[in-house]
Amino acid sequence: MREVYQDITSENSYYPNHVVMKIFENVSEGIMVTDVNKKILVVNPAFEKVTGYKSKEVVGKNPTILQSGVHERAFYNEMWKSIQNHGVWQGEIWNRRKNGDIYPEWLTIMSIKDEHGIVTNYCGIFTDLSERKIVESELEKRALTDSLTEVNNRFAYLKKMNSLLESSEIISNKVQHAVFFLDLDRFKQVNDTLGHTTGDLLLVEIAQRIKRLLNSKDLLARYGGDEFVITLTNIRHPREAAKFAEQVIREIEKPVFINNQEIFVSTSIGISIYPHDGDTTEDLVNRADKAMYFSKQNGRNGFSFYFEDLNIDSKRVIVLDSELRKAIENRDFTLNFQPKVSTQLNKIVGLEALVRWESEKLGSVSPAEFIPYAEETGLIIPISEIVLEKACEDLAKLRLAGYSKISIAFNVSSIHFQQQNFLESIQKILEKNNTSAQNFEIEVTERTVMNNDSDTIRKLVRLKQLGFKLSIDDFGTGYSSLSYLVRFPLDYLKIDRSFIQHIVSLDDKQAVVDAIIQMAHRLNMQVIAEGVESVQQLNILREMGCDYIQGYYYSKPVSMDGLIEFLQLWEYEHQGEIE
Repeated sequence: MREVYQDITSENSYYPNHVVMKIFENVSEGIMVTDVNKKILVVNPAFEKVTGYKSKEVVGKNPTILQSGVHERAFYNEMWKSIQNHGVWQGEIWNRRKNGDIYPEWLTIMSIKDEHGIVTNYCGIFTDLSERKIVESELEKRALTDSLTEVNNRFAYLKKMNSLLESSEIISNKVQHAVFFLDLDRFKQVNDTLGHTTGDLLLVEIAQRIKRLLNSKDLLARYGGDEFVITLTNIRHPREAAKFAEQVIREIEKPVFINNQEIFVSTSIGISIYPHDGDTTEDLVNRADKAMYFSKQNGRNGFSFYFEDLNIDSKRVIVLDSELRKAIENRDFTLNFQPKVSTQLNKIVGLEALVRWESEKLGSVSPAEFIPYAEETGLIIPISEIVLEKACEDLAKLRLAGYSKISIAFNVSSIHFQQQNFLESIQKILEKNNTSAQNFEIEVTERTVMNNDSDTIRKLVRLKQLGFKLSIDDFGTGYSSLSYLVRFPLDYLKIDRSFIQHIVSLDDKQAVVDAIIQMAHRLNMQVIAEGVESVQQLNILREMGCDYIQGYYYSKPVSMDGLIEFLQLWEYEHQGEIE
C-alpha cells in the first residue's frame, strides 16, 4: 500500500512522502484512491473501519461495490459530470457496508492530474455521518416532541397542520378535517392537591388514551399545560367529529390509578371544521379554542362546535375576568347564610356562609361560574380572604342582634389552603377583626386532605390549636375513604347533597348514607347532611342518627338581614332553640 501511494504523490510535494503516509494512515476520514479507470488502488485504515472491507477485498475492484441502491443513476451521472468539469464533487451520499448496513457519509471526490494536466487517478475522502445523523434525528425529535407525553408539541403540530392544509388546498374535491381543542376540567386541583408529579403522570395517561383512538394520519399534540389539540383528517361529515368527541370524553372520564390513588378527571372540547370554519391553522385552532370555552361555560365534560355567534359568549370570559378583578379590589362580595339544625334537639347550632356576587355588567353571577374560574386563575385566594373578613363582620352583627354563641362555617379552597402563608393570613384577619377562631368552622374538601403530606397535617393541627372546628365538605364526591380520614383532626363530615337527593326512593342511597353515618360516628366525627328538602328525608336521616341537617327544608341561603328575621321567627316558634 505504501509503494502504491508513494507512486501517486507528486514528485515536487512540499512534504516528504513518509509524512504524507503518516497522515494517510492515521486520519479519521476514510480515503480511497483509484486509477483513471476507477479501479481501487489503495485504501486507508479508516476506510476499512467504516466500510468493514479489508484492503485486499477491495483493491482492483470498482467503488460501485459500495453503492447502497438509495440513489438513482442520474445522481451518479451528475456526480461524474461535476468531477469531469470542475475536478471535484462534494456532497452527502448513502453507501453500504460489508455487512449490508447502509449509512450516510460526506464524500469528496477529486481528480488527480500529472504535470501535463492529464487525469491519472481519483481520490475519495469521506466522513461517516451515522452518529451525527442519529444525534440530528434525536434533536429534531426533541424539537418536535413534547418531552412529557411524547406526542407532538405545539411547534410540530403547527408545522404538520400547515402542510396538511397546503396539500388539502390543491385537491379538487374539497376534503374536511376536524380540529379539536381539549382542556382538562379542574386539572389544577389535581396538581395542587396530589402534587405535580401525579399531575404529570395523569397527563401522560390521558395522552396515551387519546392516541389509542387515532389512526396514523390523524394529529395529536400537547398544546400547553393541560391542553391538547387533535386533528381528525378526511372526515366525511361533522357527525364523525361529534362521535369522536364523545369517545374522547368517555375515555378520559374513566378513573386513572396513580400511586394507589383513584383519580377522576373530565374534559371540555371545542371543535372547528376545515374549510367551513377557516382555511388556516390559526383560524381553526382559535375557533376550536373559543368553542371549548363555550363548552366549559355550559357545564364542562362536554363538547361544542364553533359557530359565528360564539364570539358573543366567548367575550363573557374576558368580561368575567375583568369584573372579577374589580370585585376583589372593591370587596364587592356578600355572604348569604344557611342554618345548620340539630336533628335530635331541633336547635340551630350554626350557619354556613355562602359567597354571592352581583356584577354591574354581568348581573348576578352564579358561584358555579365564578368560583371555578377563580380557582383556575388563582383569584380564589383573595376571594377566600374576603369571605373570612366578611364573615367576621357579619358575626359582629349577629352578636349585636343578641346571638352570641352561634358559629359560622366557611369553605376554604384547596388552592388557598396549599399556600405557604395560609395560616398567617387567617390569623391576621382574625386579629384585625378582634375575633376568635372558636367562632368559626372551616370546611375543607376531600381533595385538600387527600394530599396527606406533612404540611397538610401540620396546617390542620394548627387550625385546631387556634380553636377552629374542622369539617370535610361534599363527602363522597372525591377520592377519600372514611378510614383514611381518621388521620386528620376533623370534627364534622358533610354528606354531599347528591346522596341525599334520592335517599327516599333509592334503597342503595339509603344504605350508603347509613354506612357513612355509622362509620363516621365510630371515628368520633359528627355528620351533617346537605341538601335536605323534605320531611321524609329529615325523618330517614334522624332515624339513621345523622347529627345535623342543612337545606331548603328549613331555609334557603339568606342575606344577613333575612337571617336575623329568620332567627327571630325561629326563637318565637321554637322557644329560643338557638345556640
